[in-house]
Amino acid sequence: MATSNTGVEVRLPSAPRGRGLRLGGTRGVDLIAKMLTLVAAVSVLLVTVWLVIELWEQSELSRHAFGFRFLLDRAWDPVFGHFGAMPFVYGTLVTSAVAMLIAIPLGVGAAIFLAELAPRGLSDTLTFLIELLAAVPSVVLGLVGIFVVVPWVRTSFGPFLKDIFGFLPLFQGPIYGVGFLTAGLVLAIMVLPFIVSISREVLLSVPNDLREGALALGSTHWESTWKVVVPTAGTGILGSIFLGLARALGETMAVSMVIGGTPQIAASLFAPGYSIASVIADQFAEATGDLFRQSLVELGLVLFGITVLLHAVARLLVNTTARKAKGAA
Repeated sequence: MATSNTGVEVRLPSAPRGRGLRLGGTRGVDLIAKMLTLVAAVSVLLVTVWLVIELWEQSELSRHAFGFRFLLDRAWDPVFGHFGAMPFVYGTLVTSAVAMLIAIPLGVGAAIFLAELAPRGLSDTLTFLIELLAAVPSVVLGLVGIFVVVPWVRTSFGPFLKDIFGFLPLFQGPIYGVGFLTAGLVLAIMVLPFIVSISREVLLSVPNDLREGALALGSTHWESTWKVVVPTAGTGILGSIFLGLARALGETMAVSMVIGGTPQIAASLFAPGYSIASVIADQFAEATGDLFRQSLVELGLVLFGITVLLHAVARLLVNTTARKAKGAA
């Protein structure tokens, strides 16, 4: 009961029984949900830290034997116990670069067509087929690389590039079919579906008001797409590119089947080589001796470091692009 300024008593309704209990129960459920999701988030971080610790501990002998020189040494000689990571770092970066140079223009161009220019029925059908390509196991794509890409590079594509660009060191030397170029082509096939599907979804998420505004100001359909829609979706497209790059860096089986398996640094893309993931898969089972095995583990640590570094750069680029887009808006 309360008394107003006029002296009239006003009886306030009492709260229903159990209301405090229900509110307390709701807060309890919220707290439980918060704790469960917190545990899930922390567990991901703990798994990552545990992975780094295991790689660090299991490569102790190699780190003490070679130190920082392990990253710069070109020799990989299990017989004499001399190991260096440079040929494999080089092979990983070269094959990934070739893959991205092919996949980025094709993937972004296909995404623009599917999202903005193609009829909806055709767009949905082609997108479904492209997403099926992402589900193909890497070993199957490796077989396609062996029986299709390798002969094509050896007999047609390689000689064609050599005839036109043979004055460049990148396209000189004998053409074996297997090598950096073939591995890059297979990787491009593998990362293309990720770039296309994610970029298409990002483009479709751009508000129609922007398209209609550009058309109302006199832009053509292509001008509104290229000058308004694509810049607006630039952050998401950049994210899809780096997701494809992460797939290319860590791919193992398909690359192992077509790269040639030679630990060397060669200027020519026709030359055989090795990537970090492929050499670990090829030689870990036959590694004799602790130093050999721990050198392979240290290669895994190096690959993890390269991946973290590239993801950090990607995050900086995405954040910078997002801030610029927000400022322009």
